[in-house]
Amino acid sequence: MSNGLQIDAEGKVIALIDGQCVMCNAISQWYIERDSADVFRFASLQSSVGRGLLREGGMPESGMDTFVLIDGGRYYTRSTAALRALRRLGGRWRLVYGAIIVPKFIRDGVYRYIARNRYRWFGKAESCPIPTPQLRGKFLDWDEQ
Repeated sequence: MSNGLQIDAEGKVIALIDGQCVMCNAISQWYIERDSADVFRFASLQSSVGRGLLREGGMPESGMDTFVLIDGGRYYTRSTAALRALRRLGGRWRLVYGAIIVPKFIRDGVYRYIARNRYRWFGKAESCPIPTPQLRGKFLDWDEQ
């Protein structure tokens, strides 16, 4: 990835998540527990790292209601990002990618419904959780937290 951010994520998949979303943080932990190939790196959409990556991808730096997956220099959002992330996780999870045949407007409609209600259903954190020393390498912005 050729960016001016000096991010050590070469060959990795980067997931930009809402750092205040309790559900999003739980999903990140779920991925970390299953990422035996050490493919995923994470950053908060609200962090300077996250905003810089959004800017590089030509995306808005604020007001994002989705997580963003950066894979091979390409940016994906909403249901497409979720399905591609599961595919990159490997194993039986890659089978879920078959749902990509569902029309995007349907997949994204479900995604938007969940995104719109995530704070009400799961809560909103005041700040991003601080990763344990063992997990800091998974978070590109851990020193900002």
